Amino acid sequence: MSKVEDFLTKEEEQAIVEAIGMAEKETSGEIRVHIEKTTSKAPYDRALEVFQQLKMHETQLKNGVLIYLAVADKKFVICGDQGIHDVVADDFWDSTKEVMSIQFKTGNFKQGLIDGILMAGEQLHNHFPWQENDTNELSNEISKG
Repeated sequence: MSKVEDFLTKEEEQAIVEAIGMAEKETSGEIRVHIEKTTSKAPYDRALEVFQQLKMHETQLKNGVLIYLAVADKKFVICGDQGIHDVVADDFWDSTKEVMSIQFKTGNFKQGLIDGILMAGEQLHNHFPWQENDTNELSNEISKG
């Protein structure tokens, strides 16, 4: 499946957006999902570029997490800003990616994304718990390129 529009159904997209909202409910952290057809760049480099384009580097506590997918390339990246990267275990990003890969290999992209979102949300909650004055700094909607 190579078309971004066909990658997830509207219902699957809504379930992912709801998972983002649930994961962010108890944290000041921000989670975004970006899906595009392909990239001519190394996936991690493209993810960092999207991270900047989505202004994820502008969160107050530098605690944004991006899940980037290039669907035709069958590649995905999870990257976090410096604040979250500094406090999670060294294997957190790889272990989260492994959990997501298990679902992706069976074609269950929605569940893979939700699993990754909830794992990131748990770490964000542990290290950046919600405070009374916290606001949702970034959209929970899936961005597409």
